Amino acid sequence: MPAELIDGKAIAESIREGLPARVAAVADKLGCPPGLGVVLIGDDPGSATYVRSKERACEKAGIFSRQITLPADVSQEVAFAHIDELNADPRIHGILAQQPFPPQIDAEAACARVLPEKDADGFHPHNLGLLLRTGTSPFIACTPRGVIELIDRSGTEIKGARAVICGRSNIVGKPVALLLMARHATITVCHSRTRDLPGVCREADILVAAIGKERMIRGDWVRAGATVIDVGINRLADGKLVGDVDFDEAKEVAGKITPVPGGVGPMTIAMLLLNTVEAAERAAGPA
Repeated sequence: MPAELIDGKAIAESIREGLPARVAAVADKLGCPPGLGVVLIGDDPGSATYVRSKERACEKAGIFSRQITLPADVSQEVAFAHIDELNADPRIHGILAQQPFPPQIDAEAACARVLPEKDADGFHPHNLGLLLRTGTSPFIACTPRGVIELIDRSGTEIKGARAVICGRSNIVGKPVALLLMARHATITVCHSRTRDLPGVCREADILVAAIGKERMIRGDWVRAGATVIDVGINRLADGKLVGDVDFDEAKEVAGKITPVPGGVGPMTIAMLLLNTVEAAERAAGPA
């Protein structure tokens, strides 16, 4: 029997539907709606598409959005001055410094430049450190937070599960591992040098694919009945978007699976909006 589809688009929409009421409530307290500031450097097509989607989502939710677009050859000093400008703007409660950055921009320094209390992307060392030490943080990176939400809403039990994460990036793999550990899963983090990667994947009750290679994870890498979360977004020569999992093969083995597109992608934007609204609620103080 084919796997049950985990509809990230529908789940993200249900989350976003709950935001306008919260936006209105916090706007009454603050005198302004929650605000999201975005710094976009260069003309990376994927980044531009994501930022456009974010702008439309903000407008629909009633969130104020301010975008600063800079040329690819901008100096780090100038780029950081614009981040500082958003840090100082009282209308802005969450800041997204869109990655990837051009080579002259130090990514770690850029993430650290954003005030921790406005870190809507969840990459500031302070917030990542809290996640490491406590298993939670005021700001959790958007894609990892979305991954956990998809697992929960699929009805998959995390406690006691064997979870395998393919990919060890600071953006996805490591935060997902920390979040799953905090929920009492047993974690294996894999990468390109993992011995017998297919065999390790087959041990997973929960398999998270964030390795960045199209259709790398085949159907016979998946344990029967496993929950498969495909974070990958890869564009083929014909323009088609596919994940890191061979969906057609894996759906015949898995118990539950996310599609690409329509799985993790919509959740990332929903979590960015949620992080921004929560930041504004904290700024507004107790109810």
